[in-house]
Amino acid sequence: MSDQYGSSGMGGSEITSDDKLWVLLSYVFSPLVPVILLVWEEKKNRPFIRAHNAQALVWGLISVVISVFLGWLIIPACISFGMWVAAVYWGIKGYGGELVEIPVVTDFVKNQGWA
Repeated sequence: MSDQYGSSGMGGSEITSDDKLWVLLSYVFSPLVPVILLVWEEKKNRPFIRAHNAQALVWGLISVVISVFLGWLIIPACISFGMWVAAVYWGIKGYGGELVEIPVVTDFVKNQGWA
């Protein structure tokens, strides 16, 4: 999926620097920012944000579940930190105007019709 859009964007809509910033924030501060973007009418209908937001939300929820249920162990805490680092990496790629493909998560989100 990692395609570069250029200035035309998805479906003919232009990807703005604001879109890219929100994509970065949605990965870095997931699941909080994706939930905010879901209720923000102006942002939730932007194709580039929508493509990333659902993935960031699912990935953030997976991270929270791992942190809460296994957080009392050292190893899962390291796993949670690693998951956050991966999310930051995907956010940076999104900020560069690319779509990212998260194994399993991307297919799940597309099959649900969320992106």
